[in-house]
Amino acid sequence: MSAAEFDPEARAEFLAAVEYYEECQEGLGRRFRLTVESAVDHICEMPFRFRVLHAPFRRCLLPTFPYSVIFSIEPEFILVVAVAHAKRKPGYWHERIEKYR
Repeated sequence: MSAAEFDPEARAEFLAAVEYYEECQEGLGRRFRLTVESAVDHICEMPFRFRVLHAPFRRCLLPTFPYSVIFSIEPEFILVVAVAHAKRKPGYWHERIEKYR
């Protein structure tokens, strides 16, 4: 795979989480951002290694942070539909994926 594209809502929640962590502790937001970027890079390299949640959507759990990257494998790119907190509103992103089915 060549690249990843973020759903606008996924990008917004990702940036909100970066801001939240940075407010909690200086530098933590940057660490979170780098962790997500690294996970997305791994997803792009080997997208089929991650577990299917609701076909065609898959999940990549983040190390250290209670988040996961929810994505689908498209013909030309990886589509990130959510950067989801593991403990808050599980499954909230299901409403978001309806527009991609």
